Amino acid sequence: MARDIAKTLSFAVLHFGVGFGVTYALTGSVLIATGVALIEPAVNTVVFFFHERFWQRFDWLASASRPVSLPQGGHLAG
Repeated sequence: MARDIAKTLSFAVLHFGVGFGVTYALTGSVLIATGVALIEPAVNTVVFFFHERFWQRFDWLASASRPVSLPQGGHLAG
């Protein structure tokens, strides 16, 4: 659990840095770059939530990832 939190925080810092760097490179404005770097991850988090909800509706994906059961004897006939 502690590793997950540390990994999440390190990704958040990385995400902020990339957002800031790209926006600053495009605009030359520290104010705009800071705003984008703070707002974009928040919006992206909300979008990701709905993205996950959308994908949960596809039961066929879950069933496709289940292991195939082999017949008794452990091998396929053929």
